[in-house]
Order: sequence, then structure tokens, then C-alpha cells
Amino acid sequence: MEHRSTYAPFRNPTFRNLWSATLASNLGGLIQTVGAGWLMTSLTSQQSLVALVQASNTLPIMVFSLIAGALADSFNRRRILLVAQVFMLAISVLLTVFAWQGWLTPWTLLAFTFLIGCGTALYNPSWQASMGDIVARADLPNAVSLNSMGFNLMRSVGPAIGGFIVAAGGAAMAFAANAISYVPLILALFAWRPVYPEDTLPREPLHRALGAGLRYVAMSPALLRVMLRGALFGFAACAVLALMPTLARDILKGTAVTYGVMLGAFGFGAIVGASLNGHLRARLKNESIVQAASLAFALGLVTLGLSKVLILSVVALLACGVAWVMTLSLFNVSVQLATPRWVVGRALSFYQMATFGGMATGSWIWGMLADQWGTDRALIAAGTMLGLGVLIGRWLPMPDFSDLDLDPSGRFTEPALRLELRDRSGPILIMIDYCIAQEDVGAFLSVMQDRRRIRIRDGARQWSLLRDLENPEQWIESYHVPTWVDYIRHQQRRTKADLEVTERILALHRGPGLPLVHRMIERQTVPLRDDMPLKPLPEV
Repeated sequence: MEHRSTYAPFRNPTFRNLWSATLASNLGGLIQTVGAGWLMTSLTSQQSLVALVQASNTLPIMVFSLIAGALADSFNRRRILLVAQVFMLAISVLLTVFAWQGWLTPWTLLAFTFLIGCGTALYNPSWQASMGDIVARADLPNAVSLNSMGFNLMRSVGPAIGGFIVAAGGAAMAFAANAISYVPLILALFAWRPVYPEDTLPREPLHRALGAGLRYVAMSPALLRVMLRGALFGFAACAVLALMPTLARDILKGTAVTYGVMLGAFGFGAIVGASLNGHLRARLKNESIVQAASLAFALGLVTLGLSKVLILSVVALLACGVAWVMTLSLFNVSVQLATPRWVVGRALSFYQMATFGGMATGSWIWGMLADQWGTDRALIAAGTMLGLGVLIGRWLPMPDFSDLDLDPSGRFTEPALRLELRDRSGPILIMIDYCIAQEDVGAFLSVMQDRRRIRIRDGARQWSLLRDLENPEQWIESYHVPTWVDYIRHQQRRTKADLEVTERILALHRGPGLPLVHRMIERQTVPLRDDMPLKPLPEV
């Protein structure tokens, strides 16, 4: 992939406007988090309820991510973004009113933060998938990096600003600031006018859309590698965020200011990492970047476990922040560039589930180990695991960005049928006849493995390959789809990159003309019961 300036997406006015508005929204969200956490400490003395404030924000992302990804692929993404933002604005206004009137209890506060988290869960897949609608493919990696840079820029200053607002005006003022922060992004989304390709087929039911997304990911080895690597990285790397508060308090003997400085150092490192991403991707393979970043992160974790002075811990956190953004943004871009537009929202939701699941599990595990061994030893253990985890690249290397054209192939023309079908008519059986010479059987079987993966990935069921016993040169590929509409949708999902497999098959076909395609609808016969009399035929 050609090298593009890290800041090239800013030349796109739509991206520039939405990025700037998102910056304000991220700042408001961080201020709200500080306000909610601080307010909970005044509402209850139970540490479990205080910890649940953060969990109530992230739990909806885990629970609703898949559904939100399916919605992002099935509906107008801009409308979903607007609905999510307006919903979060309404909840934030209500939260402000309840806080101002003193009506909040620990559980109502958790309910409000959970609802805001639900809005975030709905918003994220559509926002991530919309990057490909806003910028050109060549600018997509840098657009993802700039989004990470913007969030970490606000994370560097947001908690401090939130603390100042809470100290000056109370939690209600922090909630009001968050409510106001949604307005610029809502206005920017209203001004955006994306052009989506027209879909003439009826919308896919939600359960089938979820199944199609799962099937696509399961039949895409590159995506599975990225998701597994994301889960493993998140599991070990999350130790730095999970244990940073106790690190500041117990090991460095610091205060809340110490924690703020450490969080700012991590955020500043993330900004540096986002700035370096484009240059490194142009010079190094993806696996080399992930390995180098993982080793740097591992070294940072071990240093944090051994350090007893703030300045050394700050340097280690800078390295961790650089590695954090470089690795996670690379995973995100890899998913987007390896996925066609019809399923990108669902692929991103699976990736987020894998990565956030790894982080959630890791936070729990490292917290337990910190209770048993101490925070310093838990950090060293996490760093050691992350360093050893680099070896997994030998078996599951990160795929490099390819120039595969994942746009629809556009070659399929719906056949003229002589039998009237409804959209739900089915099941449909497809059979394709090939004539393959004996000396080409090995090559044919090899390419048909790729054909099988593509067929199942795009919605085919019960795929099989048959050979005629009396005429061994005759081969039949067969598969089912539930309905005629599913068959049309299956054909429209074929990408230009898939045509290479089709060309290899056609080069091996020896028959006259193209392979013959049979499209049939199954009809089951119902046997008559022995005791069921036949109706007499009418007399003529």
C-alpha cells in the first residue's frame, strides 16, 4: 500500500468536521466518567458499586456489539449515528436533572451510565464502518490512527478538566458539560450527506444478518488471525490500565495527581504512536510492527513493576501508550481492509468483542493476581506473558495489507425465469457442470477448496462436489440457499478479488462453452396414507 501522510484524511472536509466534533464528544464523555465515579463515592462506601460505574459503561459494548454491527450493515449508518447521539443526549440531560435535584441513588446512577453505554455500543460499529464511506481506501489506515489520536488527546486532558469541573460545580455540572458535547457531533452528522449504494433486495432479517456475519468471519482465515491476536494482546496489555490506580497509590506512594500524570503520559504516548503509524506501515510488515510494539509494551510493563520513582514510570507509560495505539489501530485497519462493505460493520463488531473480551478477562485476572502477589509482580507477569506472546506470530502471522479489490464484481445478471417465484420461494438448489481432464484433477480439487470457502462465506449451505462414476470427466458443484432472494444476495456478495478463483476454474473447464448452471427449486412429495381414500375423478 502506498505511503500517505498521517494527516492526509484532514484534506477531506467531511472527515475534518466529524473528527473535530468527535473530539468535543470524547472530552464530554471523559468528563462524565469522572463525574459519575466521584459522585458514586459520595453516594456509597461500597467499593464494588464504585467499580461498577466503569463496568456499566463497557458492559453494553460487550453485550450489544454484534447486534449493533448487524444494524450498521443493514440500515443507513448516518441515521444510526444520529439516533445513538440523540439518545445519549437525552439520557445525559435526564442525568443532569436528576443530579441537580439530588434524586440520584447508586442504582439509578448505574442505570443512567448503562444507558449511555448502550448508546455508545450502538454508535461504535457504525462509526468505525463509516470511515470507509468518508475517506478513500488509501487514507483509511491514517483515518483510524487519527481517531485514536483524537481520543487519546482528550484522555490526556479530559480527566483533569473533569476533576476541575466537579470541584467547581459538582457532578451535575460535569453531566451538563457532557450533554452539551453531543451537540457539535449531531450538527456535523446532520450536515454530512453520504451516498450509499442502492439495495434492491429486501432487508435481511436480523438473525440471518448475524449468522451471515459469523459465517463470513469463520470462513476468513485472515480475520480470525487478527481477532485472536487482538484478544491476546488486549488480555495482557490491559494490565497497565487496570492496575495503574493501585500502582500510583501503593508503589509510587502518590496521590490522585500522580495518577493523573501517569494517565496523561500514557495518553501522550498514544498520540505519538498515532503520528508514527503511517511512516512505520510504509516501511515495515504488519507482523514486524506488532512484534516490535508488543516487545516495547512488555518492557514498559516490566519497568513499571520494578520502578519506584515517578519519572521512570512516566517513561515506561509513554512507551506503553505508543505501542497501545500502534497495535490496536493496526488490528482495526486490518479488519476493515480485509472486509467488503456489505459486512464490515459485523466484522468490526466481532473484532471489538474479541478485543474487549480479552481486556475484560485480563483486567479481572491481573486484579486477582495483584491481590495475591502484589501489583508489581502482576505487572511483571503481564509483561512476561506479552513478551512470550510474540512467538505466536510464527504460527499466526498478521496479514499484510493487500490491494485486493473488495468491491462487488458486478458480473452477475439475474436470470429470466419461466417459473414465477416469490421472495421467500425455496429452498433453491444450484448445480454447476464442469468437464475436467484427468491430468487437471489435482489442480481442480485445489481451486475448488477456495471456491468452497467463498461459497460458504457468502451464504451457501450444504456445498458438495460430485464426480460422475460412468463419465469421470464430468464434475458437479452443488449447494443450497434458503430462498431465491438469498441466492441473488449470495451472487451480489462476490467481489472482484474472488474473480481470480473463477478464472482459474474456467481455465480448467474443457467442455463446450461455459459451465452449465442449473437453478432448481426443491419440492417434496407427500405420500398418501394407506387409509386415505383417493378422491374420485370427475366425470367428463
